[in-house]
Amino acid sequence: MTEAVDVVIVGGGAAGLMCALTAGRRGLRAVVIEHANKVGKKILMSGGGRCNFTNTGTTPANYLSANPHFCKSALARYTPWDFIAMVERHRIAYHEKELGQLFCDVSSKLIVQMLVDECLAAGVRIEIGCAVERIVHNEGDSGFRVHTARGGFAARSLVVASGGLSIPSMGATGFGYELAKRYGHNVLPTRAGLVPLTLSGKHQERLQDLSGVALPVTASCNGQSFSNQMLITHRGISGPSILQISSYWQPGDDLRLDLLPGHDALDWLQTQQRDRSAAELKTVLGEVVPRRFAQRLCEVWLGNKPMKQYNLPELKQLAATLSEWPLVASGTEGYRTAEVTLGGVDTDELSSSTMQSKRVPGLYFIGEAIDVTGWLGGYNFQWAWASGHAAGQAV
Repeated sequence: MTEAVDVVIVGGGAAGLMCALTAGRRGLRAVVIEHANKVGKKILMSGGGRCNFTNTGTTPANYLSANPHFCKSALARYTPWDFIAMVERHRIAYHEKELGQLFCDVSSKLIVQMLVDECLAAGVRIEIGCAVERIVHNEGDSGFRVHTARGGFAARSLVVASGGLSIPSMGATGFGYELAKRYGHNVLPTRAGLVPLTLSGKHQERLQDLSGVALPVTASCNGQSFSNQMLITHRGISGPSILQISSYWQPGDDLRLDLLPGHDALDWLQTQQRDRSAAELKTVLGEVVPRRFAQRLCEVWLGNKPMKQYNLPELKQLAATLSEWPLVASGTEGYRTAEVTLGGVDTDELSSSTMQSKRVPGLYFIGEAIDVTGWLGGYNFQWAWASGHAAGQAV
């Protein structure tokens, strides 16, 4: 049996649910097909289980895409404040952590339940644990037939919200990319984004026993910089600043870390020399960065002696190293731990206002499947809400 509906949405993540509830509110018969055993899995794990659901400072500049203008329409028509209004309507308590990042006070489960409740109130049908077996495009009537393990659906619109390749343990697949290629769409090369960087050889050996040490840094690569915490891991480096810069870094690229963010390194060193001339470099450094890290810096990169023994050229060299410490990363942790997937369906072949394919009428791509990726801190969820809302208005 084939059931007639208005729209089938493949994928029950943030974008898919947002699209479904928006379409349902417009009186459309919408069905969400989710192959996993529950919807919103990435929402549930985000923000350490408290869901960094949006960012009040979200702008198009916070997104990466081959077409930097593509996200402007959706973000302008569905803002962080629109989503916040829905959160508040459901009486979900939240707080700002830092830099405009909004987190649930209690649990990310509340955000998922809110989206599900909104879908159900709008008459949306959600099928979980339901795999898509085959999709047929009926060119004559511009419709689609979606065959699943539980029967078929005939719809005039098909929305692909199946996400990217990040965190395959949660069910991520390349389904959306394969479907896009099948219908003639260009798919830009994909790679892991917002992901820890790995070190190898002497670089890993020098830092491996400092695993767990964290400090504020400014990470810079290819003209971009991010200031936040860096965490040393047993395989490399992580933390917000590193996850953010990872989206701009590729093997072989120059990566620099300012280990004294907010300070003029030379001015700081000269002040220490004047005020604490007898203290050793590792001692004064150990008061602004973790002591173990300061000691390793001095052992391997900087040397160590009382501050009064440094001349001006030596202080300038120390300042240059501290403000632009070179760290050679060998790779990333890959999709296994990546929070997002860079690349994806080429936005040149989609409408920026509706997310509809320019090649196949009635076919839409939303969320992480598209070549639009936000930085850390709720930005990517905002894109999911906005692109899902745009498609939901259009179908």
